[in-house]
Amino acid sequence: MRKTPSYSSRRAAGRRRAVVPALALATCVTVVAACTTHGEPVAAEPSGTTATSSTTTSAAAGSGVVPPPCGAPELAKMSLRQKLAQRLVVGVTGSADARQVIKTEKIGGIFIGSWTDMSILSSGDAATIAKSSSIPVMVTVDQEGGRVSRLKSLGIDLPSARSVAASGASARQVRAQAKAAGEKMAKLGITVDFAPVVDVSDESDDEVIGDRSYSNDPAVVTEYAGAFARGLQDAGIMPVYKHFPGHGHGSGDSHTGVVKTPPLSELVESDLVPYRTLLRDPGDAGVMVGHLIVPGLTGPETPASISPKAIGMLRTGKGYDGPAFDGVVFSDDLSGMKAISDKYPIDRAVLKAFQAGSDIGLWLSTDKVSAVLDTLEAAVKSGNLNAARVDDSVVRILRAKGVVHC
Repeated sequence: MRKTPSYSSRRAAGRRRAVVPALALATCVTVVAACTTHGEPVAAEPSGTTATSSTTTSAAAGSGVVPPPCGAPELAKMSLRQKLAQRLVVGVTGSADARQVIKTEKIGGIFIGSWTDMSILSSGDAATIAKSSSIPVMVTVDQEGGRVSRLKSLGIDLPSARSVAASGASARQVRAQAKAAGEKMAKLGITVDFAPVVDVSDESDDEVIGDRSYSNDPAVVTEYAGAFARGLQDAGIMPVYKHFPGHGHGSGDSHTGVVKTPPLSELVESDLVPYRTLLRDPGDAGVMVGHLIVPGLTGPETPASISPKAIGMLRTGKGYDGPAFDGVVFSDDLSGMKAISDKYPIDRAVLKAFQAGSDIGLWLSTDKVSAVLDTLEAAVKSGNLNAARVDDSVVRILRAKGVVHC
């Protein structure tokens, strides 16, 4: 009997997929402005099928046989609620909490936070839990290095980004270091690391970004962040670049309140430069969108994380001369950061993130999962959340998990 491919090997195969044509991508992010909130469209809700389907269809055109759109067989097996649940990643307190929410609602991923009982990892439970569902469950963590090292107690520690750059380490050394850390993460059952930080910043070390940034030089950030991400991918871990479109020069901390960045015209010349390079060949890397108000891009009270214009720019590359991006887009935490939580309850925050174009909504606890899914189901049925957009997001997630390879 042929051995079933591992989670990591299936995801690695997925990284070798064909590049999606930019035109097809642009079609998937057309903004339909039906109404507005604070001067910005409520939702970027295009009609149509997954962006990958045009590639599959054209490849078979010569044979006269039109195959089903990418992911169609997998989507056909899922209810609407199950599709929506794939788009949720939530923090858990430990093994029992994780098992219960996956059993009850079949969510797409769990988040290991500073409050989580780390025996979920050391006991091997996380790896077992991730495989207990018919679709692998993402096991995610913030393991940047320096002061954001959630796995330090388990022997996985890295220096801060800024200290790495100051040491003069080569990109090859950074890649090797990230690979070694990633291999340890993989043994614990982790599949996604919300790192590296791609923010360009000259903040003092102890500020919100500070020493989490490699440098105030976009070229330095690009070199080191790219090496770190490739090292994680070498180990079978999915990296996530953050915080798009750039937190490094923002005024304040989105954990405690509103953050306003310099205008888009300035970000294009600095904070967005790394994305312009790194997303040309991202492999399976995702992107996390920050709770950042950007003059010239978002509305005056609309953070990028719930802004159709900001996520549309990420998807198409238009507005900052970047490449089109068809990977997984994560929201930043939607429940524990006051830039969002002071304005919206979690179910509304997740809905707004999805209406804006995010694939995955991230937050810190399991107690509201069923209520969030109730709100999302109702939104699809009422036409406030586009069903085709839901399918597009699920296919991206399945691709990242190695379930589909188109």
